[in-house]
Amino acid sequence: MLKPRALIANLKPYRSPILSRAGLSLDLNESMAGCSRRVLARLRSVTARDVSLYAEREVGERLVADFLGVAPEQVLLTNGMDEGLSLVFSAYLDQGDELLFADPTFVMYPVLGEALGARVVRVQAGEELALPVADLVARISPRTRVIAIANPNNPTGLAARREDLLKIVEAAPEAAVVIDEAYYEFCGETLIPKLARHPNLFVGRTFSKAYGLAGLRLGVLVGAAEQISFLRRFGLPFNVNSLVLACLEEALADQAFVVEHVAQVKRGRAQLEDLFRELGLRFWPSQTNFVLVRVGAELKAFVEAMQRRGVIVRDSSANPGCQGCARITVGTPAQMDGVLQAIRESIAETKR
Repeated sequence: MLKPRALIANLKPYRSPILSRAGLSLDLNESMAGCSRRVLARLRSVTARDVSLYAEREVGERLVADFLGVAPEQVLLTNGMDEGLSLVFSAYLDQGDELLFADPTFVMYPVLGEALGARVVRVQAGEELALPVADLVARISPRTRVIAIANPNNPTGLAARREDLLKIVEAAPEAAVVIDEAYYEFCGETLIPKLARHPNLFVGRTFSKAYGLAGLRLGVLVGAAEQISFLRRFGLPFNVNSLVLACLEEALADQAFVVEHVAQVKRGRAQLEDLFRELGLRFWPSQTNFVLVRVGAELKAFVEAMQRRGVIVRDSSANPGCQGCARITVGTPAQMDGVLQAIRESIAETKR
């Protein structure tokens, strides 16, 4: 009987977190504003020939490299940030090697590491859920081959200081350190300018969040040219679809859309945080497009009450250190009044 590798057979399955598309989906950190009108216009102009030919990823890589101020040889476009992570993990992790990260964080890190047979080393953050820099450095060993850090972090929304991230990069010169900057636009802090001094550093970006292109799947991996060349050796040559590459130039050019969207998210984020203060709920100051809030023992009832009001939020209690917590994506200005009212009513209902 045909059987997969034991590592795969024993791997806990990861399922899509989409619960429902009935109502307002504030559970996946997607852009509630959609994408740029210029991107939509470009999509509408796509021809049959555009779709029938293999995409030229290198053209897009030159566009992104120019936008980021790096060499094209330092940029690899990927099918979402997930593929970029998978490539780095596959390139540098062998069976028995160590993957190091701090909990709570992005759920795909352990999934990818365990599938490769790596030893997953978790460092638990404290009550404040900030990145435990000293503890991470202390756990670096000769077997540490990949260190993954989401900055700002998901699900906490917290951002670490640049100097703290560099301490980790410098403490592990023989490990690939991936700084996952999926929410960069909402924070504004990046390690891309430090790449020249740290050949073990990779920075990941995505067009899913601030650009509103989650459905088109485009991620960016930036690193030392030599290290990126290793990833190209086994990465799939036509991994990025022609539709997103056709839209890429317009997406990058329409920075006015990105700036306005980010400004709206920050205003909505402040509204959520103000409401949580008013309601006496513990939350973590966010540098992303979502806020993590501790509802407590009534979390399940709260999530269900929100869903009855047409708003889907994420139960984050499975993340270590996030027991009783919900993660709520910021809606558009037109949506936020209804979202805030739904939260008020749901909290009142569950606290009776």
